[in-house]
Amino acid sequence: MAVQINPSILSADFARLAEEATAVEGADWLHVDVMDNHFVPNLTLGVPVVESLARATDTPLDCHLMIEDADRWAPQYVEAGAGSVTFHAEAAAAPVRLAREIRAKGARASMALKPATPIEPYEDLLPELDMLLIMTVEPGFGGQSFLDIMLPKIRRTRELISKHGLDLWLQVDGGVSAETIERCAEAGADVFVAGSAVYGADDPAAAVRALRNRAAEATAAAAWACGH
Repeated sequence: MAVQINPSILSADFARLAEEATAVEGADWLHVDVMDNHFVPNLTLGVPVVESLARATDTPLDCHLMIEDADRWAPQYVEAGAGSVTFHAEAAAAPVRLAREIRAKGARASMALKPATPIEPYEDLLPELDMLLIMTVEPGFGGQSFLDIMLPKIRRTRELISKHGLDLWLQVDGGVSAETIERCAEAGADVFVAGSAVYGADDPAAAVRALRNRAAEATAAAAWACGH
């Protein structure tokens, strides 16, 4: 099972976004954090910037919407050029309908859970998704420390994915670095969002390769990956 590295432009230089997007050669996706200063206490960017980024890079965009009224706004990010759109379970009034609408418009549908939100109530929704995002920090700001208490939740989510035989990506976001990525992979994650660990490096593309190698080695040795 191949691991994927998604650099987060939240840690990039916003004055040079087009250049920063191309600086992470070899990345699988470019992770775009959209914040509205309501769902989270921070304000970042919106549809026009996503449209511009989609034109500036060949790397597909993975838009993580940390916004209220996700049911209204998420489809617009597909239209703006996102290849994957993540809405928060806590912000969606009708998550199944929203996931189906995102898919119908041609993008991958993903749902995110804040650290305090359990996975178990959403077990029946998993077949409607292409990816599930487990937040490993409180959403809102980059540069936070990884929450180790999320590792059991990652494991339980991987068990549910295996239980239902789903081809569902399991993404982690928050504090992912060379020091934490192996623990995430061992627990069951296969898509890794990394911000400062990539854009804070002297060579962002080399940082992507190094993170991929660490995650791949941990995955190969992980009990959950045996037989895949």
